[in-house]
Amino acid sequence: MVFVRARLLLEDGRSFEGEAYGAAATRVGEIVFNTAMTGYQEVLTDPSYTEQIVVMTTAQVGNYGMNAADAESAAIHPAGFVAREFSRTSSNHTSEQGLDESLIAAGVPAIHDIDTRALVRHIRSRGAMRAGITPVAMSEDALRQRILAWPGMEGRALATEVGTPVRYTFYTANVERARIHVLDGGVKRNQLRLFAKAGCTVEVFPANTPAEVLADGADAIFLSNGPGDPAALPGMIATVRSLLGKKPLLGVCLGHQLLGLALGADTFKLRFGHRGGNHPVRDAETGRIEITSQNHGFCVDPRGIERVGGRVTHVNLNDGTLEGFSHADLRIACVQFHPEAMPGPRDSEHLLTERFLNVAGV
Repeated sequence: MVFVRARLLLEDGRSFEGEAYGAAATRVGEIVFNTAMTGYQEVLTDPSYTEQIVVMTTAQVGNYGMNAADAESAAIHPAGFVAREFSRTSSNHTSEQGLDESLIAAGVPAIHDIDTRALVRHIRSRGAMRAGITPVAMSEDALRQRILAWPGMEGRALATEVGTPVRYTFYTANVERARIHVLDGGVKRNQLRLFAKAGCTVEVFPANTPAEVLADGADAIFLSNGPGDPAALPGMIATVRSLLGKKPLLGVCLGHQLLGLALGADTFKLRFGHRGGNHPVRDAETGRIEITSQNHGFCVDPRGIERVGGRVTHVNLNDGTLEGFSHADLRIACVQFHPEAMPGPRDSEHLLTERFLNVAGV
């Protein structure tokens, strides 16, 4: 086997040379890291990673392969993938395709055999930034020019590009507990599965759906996760604002941010974001500390929520940032993390199937 060399270059000039993996292509994006020890397929198929180069901090990635059942969407979304070591073989009985084959089919380049510990320490120190992966045949100067030409994440309305283009029914309940209408900015399948498992009929709508269409026949409206800058989505924010007080509104990740903006709060970009399956969050309503799955680079300023009568329900114990809020009068409940728990842990899964539906009154 011939091993091809590849280069990972950061916009501040830090460079890493290693072994190429995945597609023989050059891609640029925002470099971020994920601290989950498993679940790389769920990471790769999470639309919230669109145009990001994801660094996995666990030692080896790819050893149990890929399969259709564990995919959270129909595509691989990151611009690139990085690990200390990618496995050349997969040995799990559920594996249908190797990670390398999946990345090649998706046109996504990857690099390994680099010091990911040094890379992650650099990102933590300097913050998430633009970066690129390329075979070493491309000059460093040429790659740098491509990196600097990429517009970054702030001001990007990526959620309008990754969701469904047409309305569809995900699940029709035989004995219907509620009708949940989902505004899709990059929804993960397990969010839909959990509502279906709870006995809800689930319909999914494009991101540009008018408020009156979204509300028609719904018992509650769910705002999904998704990529990019929430403040760059004025159409979605206006839709949510026009629904305040008319329907119960539930949200996760991007949906949480859209609800905050619709209420008049501000959002801001975190230095290197929260991505992984080990983030401790305190639930103010129960006092319970739950270990959560997270993937976000933007955050809501809680001061704007409290000004309009909202209540902080969840706080990140690592940095004190807002992780959830509610508004009793407007029937709002939302969290910044991913309670659908793919790729885990499942501490907060109950929020979707219990607390959110209680707020919806069903």
